[in-house]
Amino acid sequence: MERVLVAGATGTTGKEIINLLKHSDRYSPIAMVRKSSQQDQFEKMGVATLQADLTEDISQVTQEADKVIFAAGSKGKNLKEVDQEGAKKLVDAAKANSVKKFVMLSAIGADRPEASEDLQEYLKAKQDADEYLQASKLNYTIVRPGALNNESASHRVKAAKQLEPEGEISRADVARTLVASLEETVAPKATFELLSGDEIIETALLKFS
Repeated sequence: MERVLVAGATGTTGKEIINLLKHSDRYSPIAMVRKSSQQDQFEKMGVATLQADLTEDISQVTQEADKVIFAAGSKGKNLKEVDQEGAKKLVDAAKANSVKKFVMLSAIGADRPEASEDLQEYLKAKQDADEYLQASKLNYTIVRPGALNNESASHRVKAAKQLEPEGEISRADVARTLVASLEETVAPKATFELLSGDEIIETALLKFS
């Protein structure tokens, strides 16, 4: 079983990821939490936890991890320290411990932040983090979904280098795409945008593999 560190485990998408990993026969999740009070919910599920804050020193957090999913976000409150620099620090920690795959949850339009008036600062932070990972020499997959909703998983998506930014996708399908991307031969060193669509997730990912 490969151990997967999940940054952002307490978020809605993060919890979906943890649940998928917990019921996988290939992966064992490690939920990265910011506060000790957040550990209980995962320990009751039999999920390992690790307390760490992305705004502080996290150089040791990947010591027990084979792979990493970054699904953390500050919801606009601390873009630079969490969404940007926190992601970059986790990339450094992954490099230092020879992590086999780093899967990044980014955002649609992160390669063209100037095109968005409302989300420009958020997308700039995501762009900076994505480019840092792309230059890291790690094996990675960067997934850039459209607006997230809470609908049930359809297991079907639309994936391409660029898509219309107005579309949506469920957190459940994003979580499934991130977990499917953990496999080293799936979308290696690939960056793509993701919306609800008609292709089965695994089939959609083949075009980047």
